Amino acid sequence: MMETNFFEKVYAIARQIPEGKVTSYGAIAKALGTARSARMVGWAMNASHNMDDVPAHRVVNRKGLLSGKHHFDGTNLMQQLLENEGIKVVDNQIVDFEKHFWQPEIK
Repeated sequence: MMETNFFEKVYAIARQIPEGKVTSYGAIAKALGTARSARMVGWAMNASHNMDDVPAHRVVNRKGLLSGKHHFDGTNLMQQLLENEGIKVVDNQIVDFEKHFWQPEIK
C-alpha cells in the first residue's frame, strides 16, 4: 500500500530532526522527491501520535505555525514540547523560525 510506505519514509525523516529544531511539511515532502505532497506529510504526522519515536511536534507549516497542534492531547502540548527544547512560541508561531529551521537532506 503506497500510503504505508510513504508514511514510513516521512517518519524516517522526522526521526532525524534534531532536538531544538523544526522543519515543515513541505520540506519533508521535497526531501522525499514529492514536493506537492505536503498535505500527505501532514496526514502521516497526524497518524504518528502513538509512535513515541516520531517527534511530530517538530513539524510545522512553512510559516512556522503550529498547524498540527489540535492533534496533540491537551491544547498546548505541542507548544510545551517545543518550549522544552528551547524553541519560543508566541501565538502558535515559532519565534526566530529561520534560526530553528532544519532542512532535511533531499534524496
